[in-house]
Amino acid sequence: MRENAKDPERHAQRMARKKKVMEERMANAQKDQGVLLVNTGNGKGKSSSGFGMAARALGHGMKVGIVQFIKGKMQTGEERFFRDQPNVDYHVMGQGYTWDTQDREKDVEAAENAWQEVQRMLQDDSYGLILLDELNIALRYEYLDLDQVLDDLQNRPEMQHVVVTGRNAPKELIELADTVTDMTIVKHAFKDLGVRAQKGVEL
Repeated sequence: MRENAKDPERHAQRMARKKKVMEERMANAQKDQGVLLVNTGNGKGKSSSGFGMAARALGHGMKVGIVQFIKGKMQTGEERFFRDQPNVDYHVMGQGYTWDTQDREKDVEAAENAWQEVQRMLQDDSYGLILLDELNIALRYEYLDLDQVLDDLQNRPEMQHVVVTGRNAPKELIELADTVTDMTIVKHAFKDLGVRAQKGVEL
């Protein structure tokens, strides 16, 4: 522990400096707009964070659209929960993990059908937040036209928020996004310890 880290006077001084910085930032951040967020990287929690934002939006009475790419064969805890919530439009459009399907034509068809649902939501300003779970995977394997995706995201209603998840987000999407989080692995129970996916944690 740093020397004097628990000293009350030093702590008060640090917090006073931090308060000044935060107040200046808040004073300079006065505009409201729809935000495009991208959760990417190899670490766990990209989708979990997106579903957390969906819950937050629902708590504020917002209408939420959820479209899951890739995932599809197994029902997850988030699907069980969010499907029963009012103000949620939930679509699981994938054919399962890419290594399971091994059928590019089916994966492309599923992704294109999913994007048609997304386009409908992106043109409807009644949706306050849209979660596009694992979209980055569909873009990585070129199941969708990237330029079309970027255009549709850019032309959405002014106050609509969109969260995109999945590893290997394309650089063009990162450039378009307002907030990007790259999640990294420190330890992972599945990869490092051989612990399988379990309800409440992974499923």
